[in-house]
This record gives sequence, C-alpha cells and structure tokens, in this order.
Amino acid sequence: MITNPISMFFDKAASLLTKEDIIKFIIAHEIKILNFRYLGVDGRLKTLTFVVDSKKHLDAVLTAGERVDGSSLFPFIDTDSSDLYVIPRYRTAFVNPFSEIPALDILCSYYDKDGNPLAISPENVLRKAQKTLQSRTGYTFHAMGELEYYAISDDTGLYTIENQRGYHESSPFIKWTDLRTEAMLLTARCGGLLKYGHAEVGNFSLDGKLYEQNELEFLPCDAEDAADQLVIAKWILRSLGNKYGVTISFAPKITIGKAGSGMHVHTKLVKDDKNCMTDNGKLSDVAKKAIAGYLSLAPSLTAFGNTNPTSYLRLVPHQEAPTNICWGDRNRSVLVRVPLGWTGKTSMIQDSNPGEPVGDTDFSQKQTVEFRCSDNSADIHLLIAGLMVAARHGLEMPNALEYAQQRYVDVNIFAEANKHRMQTLEQLPASCAESADRLLQQADIYKQYDVFPQAVIDGMVKKLQNYNDQTLRNEISNNSDKIIEIVNKYFHCG
Repeated sequence: MITNPISMFFDKAASLLTKEDIIKFIIAHEIKILNFRYLGVDGRLKTLTFVVDSKKHLDAVLTAGERVDGSSLFPFIDTDSSDLYVIPRYRTAFVNPFSEIPALDILCSYYDKDGNPLAISPENVLRKAQKTLQSRTGYTFHAMGELEYYAISDDTGLYTIENQRGYHESSPFIKWTDLRTEAMLLTARCGGLLKYGHAEVGNFSLDGKLYEQNELEFLPCDAEDAADQLVIAKWILRSLGNKYGVTISFAPKITIGKAGSGMHVHTKLVKDDKNCMTDNGKLSDVAKKAIAGYLSLAPSLTAFGNTNPTSYLRLVPHQEAPTNICWGDRNRSVLVRVPLGWTGKTSMIQDSNPGEPVGDTDFSQKQTVEFRCSDNSADIHLLIAGLMVAARHGLEMPNALEYAQQRYVDVNIFAEANKHRMQTLEQLPASCAESADRLLQQADIYKQYDVFPQAVIDGMVKKLQNYNDQTLRNEISNNSDKIIEIVNKYFHCG
C-alpha cells in the first residue's frame, strides 16, 4: 500500500499525529530540514525553511510556529499591522519527495496578533464553513477535485493521435504517462487520496511543441483535506515538470479551439458516516436541496472558482464547460451533474466474471454531485467553503425541491426538444467583472453566521474588478493574437 511514511511509521491515521510523533520521526529518519508551507493569495505554496539543529529548537518551532509578513501574502493587510503567526498542522506533515537533503514539510494555518485564527485566511474560512454546516444541519461536507492540466514538451512526431481525441489514450500515443503516474505516487506519499489518473481529451501540436492534457482525480474526504491535497498535487506536478524539463500548465484556456482545463468538484453530505446523497437507490431530497443551493449561488461561486479572464474564455456556449445554470443526470454540459452511482440492480461484476460468488455490495457511499464550472485559477479553499455555504443555503431554502426541479434538464441539453427550457435558464457570468457584481449581490448569504468576512468579499471583488474585462470576451472573440496574449499572461495561474 502507498501511504504517507509518517502515518505508516506510527501505524496511525494522519489526523492523530502529535508533535511528539513528528519529533520522533524527524530524529529516527535523520531529517535535516523542516519546511513550513502555507498559501499565498496566488494559491501557491510559500515556504519557510528551518535547519533541524537540536531537539530543543525543533520542539520550539513545532510548538510556537513562526512570524511572517502578512502584507506580502495578503494584499488587503496593512503594512503597519502585518505580523502574522504560521502554526503547523501536524496531520499534514509529509516527507519532501524532491529535496536532496532529507526534509519534512508541514502545512500551516495563519493566526493573528492575539493568537486567534486569522479571519481572512482561506483555510480558516473553510474551517468555519464546515463548523457552521455541521452546527446548522448536522451534516459534514466531503469533497474531491478533478485536477486537469497540460504537459507541454518538444514534439517528436512519433505515434501521433487525432487532434482533441486524447481521452483515456495510452502510451506510446500519450508521452507523459510516467510523469502522471509518478505524480500520483508522490501525492499519495504526501497524504493525498487518489482515485485514478488518465489522459484527457486535449492534445495538439503547435510551433514544434506537443500539448497533452491529463487529469488526476481524488477520492472524497473531509473538505479541508480535499483542498489541501489539491494544492500539494499542483506543487508536485510542477516540481516534476521542472525536473524533467516539461512545462505544466493548469490554465483554464490553453489556446484557441482546444479543450480548456477545469477543476470539477464532487461533493457529498455525510451524517453518522453515511452518505446522504441517496435514499433507497435514488437521489435523495437532501442531495436535491444541496443542488438547489449550488444553482442558487452559482453566479457568485464563480468569484472563487473562476478568477481570471481566461476562465471566461473556457465558459462559452455549446462546449462541455457549462454556461447554463441547470442540473441533470450524467450530463456533462450542465452546471451540476449527477454521475452514475452504481444504483442498478444487475450484478455487473458477476456478469463479467461468472465464477465470482454472489455478493451484496453497498455502493451508496460512491454517489456524489459534481459542480462543473470551476477551474484551476480557483482559490481552492474559498471555493470549497463557498460550496459548503451553498449546500447549507439549499438545505435551509423553503422551496429548495421545487427550485431544483424547475432547473432540471434532460440528458441532451442542446436537443431541439430542450430549446424552450434553455431560453428560460439563467446564465453564468461572462467575465470577472460580472462575477464580482454577482458576489456583491449575494454577499449576505456568504457572510451569514460569520463564515466569510467582509474583507474577503471586498478583496475578491476588488481583484475581479481590476481586470476590467466587462466586454473582453466579445472584443477578442475573432482576434487570435489578442486571445493568445491573454492566455500567455495567465499561463501559470493557480
């Protein structure tokens, strides 16, 4: 089994790790370097490095954390009161897979001058969203992400495949399977819970370069862990790309006319360790109410999940990326999709394997509901926090089931029979500026129960408005040079 070596060493779950465990592991494995990791406003991991020169020093660092300059990490913190603490979360510790000197890394949370969780830090907003959901409804929120990316390398011309036909292709037609597999192994060793990896639709050649789209998909887990492991996986993929001389891009749009990269988020509500998204083999009312919440707040959720102008070059009509605020079963063009959930009565495994004994496996834990418009420009922690707020909002909406039913569409959203339905559906924002406006309109729902601070709302609105992209999509729709210029500007977002 591939698992975090620290958990394996103590034969305990990462959530149970203590400071004493971390110190024992560092001493036993002759770790020389300790790295504190924490998120900046750009969504990338920042690093503070310590030399492990004594047990006393190590204990002090792991107990007290360290000071950092918050004004350099969050643009809406004033320089005259910018000192923050970064405090390690022991359950996130992992052995750095790239350091030649033995190193242990650990994710940190931000705290203010009084020792309280920093209200504006994304990981704290997410934690508050989970606590509020639990206290108000009794449900715990589980999530997992689909991490799409492009690997870009020199084009050798060998074993080419048809343009935009890379879905689940195998080597030698896909060239960077080994990089993807290595990323999966390293992510698992750093605590990530992976479902699978595969080649995605996007593949093409341009100016002597080969562009190959891939995806890593995770397993549903506690919301905070789900966000953390996406951040770590992006760091691992970029580090491997740097190691092998391959450019890794998570950009929402990579070039004109080619598949963009999204970050779909699968969600489920859990109570007493039971998945509450199904009821007697069918989608539950709990799930439908959560869907109503996602649809209701969808226009403002884009403020956290689609945060630069290229996001809205991906969200265009008649593509797999959604533009209509609706939901459906199995449908990849809707905003919220209910994937296949193993609810059929036929035993497929016995049909495929006649010698297999009769079993009665409960697959109800597998059912999720997928939110499909977000991409890797997202502030991952704020996006998942926003989805939790939306789920709670849906559970509290008096007309949630009716609201959801009115926005359900059949499998083929673009069929002529559905044309009249399409005309009645609300559309997602078409720009960062519009997304900012919708966040302002729906801000009170996020601020309810003190989950999202006003400063976070204001900071995100200001960021989105500063792009000044109200009419950008229409202005550049027929200007390939301008599109490429904007794509290049945000090529390494997230």
